[in-house]
Formats: sequence, structure tokens, C-alpha cells
Amino acid sequence: MDAESERAASVSIPEGEAQKSKPVPSGSPSTAATQPSTRPKRTKFRPKKAAITLTPTAVSQLRELLDQPEPKLIRVGVKNRGCSGLAYNLDYVDKAGTFDETIEQDGVKVLIDSKALFSIIGSEMDWVEDKLSARFVFKNPNISKYTSSFQKRS
Repeated sequence: MDAESERAASVSIPEGEAQKSKPVPSGSPSTAATQPSTRPKRTKFRPKKAAITLTPTAVSQLRELLDQPEPKLIRVGVKNRGCSGLAYNLDYVDKAGTFDETIEQDGVKVLIDSKALFSIIGSEMDWVEDKLSARFVFKNPNISKYTSSFQKRS
């Protein structure tokens, strides 16, 4: 080692000074590459698609069901039933569960059970009345040729 490199190695700098950044001359061509851009990065927020959509007839029927003296919420869930696999069910609840998804459409709030979210995603909830029954019908594009329904018990 030569004398100059030994002298540079033996020079001690206080820790506070060593951690400070050194100014770089502005004329240097490498400054543009090393300095971060002054413009903040933008994150792309996309509108979140609703887990379930409600038809106008379903909204009016849900509004009727929720119009009670004591405020309640309706939770949509699925249960294992028979050979077909899953059946949709609706329950009255006082408050949302920890991981429940809240869907609000046209002033009506519906909760989706966290366990049912994967099965329900992208479905449409409709209210159908015919001569023999009145029920909610779930049209799920993820299940081929299958429509499940929930009948209103009188």
C-alpha cells in the first residue's frame, strides 16, 4: 500500500457524518440516472366489481323484507345440499360478521357470508313469482345450466 491510501484508511469520520449524504455536482451526467423522479407514482385503482348484482324486483322485495321495526340485515350464504352440491340460503342477522362482504345497491344492503363468496361471485339475484311460488333465484354464470332458488316461507 502506498502512503496516501494508508492515510485515507486511517482517517476516521464520526458516525453521524458518515451517514449524511454528500452533495453531487449538478452538471454531472450521472445525476439524472441516480435521482428518483419528482413525480409520485400513481397506483391504478379500478372500480371493484360487485360480488352479486340485484335485479330491481329483488331490490324491492329485499326492501320489503328489511322494512321492520327492529333493524336487521340479510346474509346470503351457501350450504351443502344433496346431489346438486350447494344451495343458497338467506338469514336475518343483527350485524355483519368479521369477514362478510357488504353489497349495497339502490339503498339496500345485503351481506355475503365469507364462506359463500367464492361460490356466489358474479351471480345475479332475482325475485320470481309464479302461480305456485315466490322465491329468490340466483343466476350464477360460473355454474353451467344450474339455477338455484330460495323460496319464501309464509
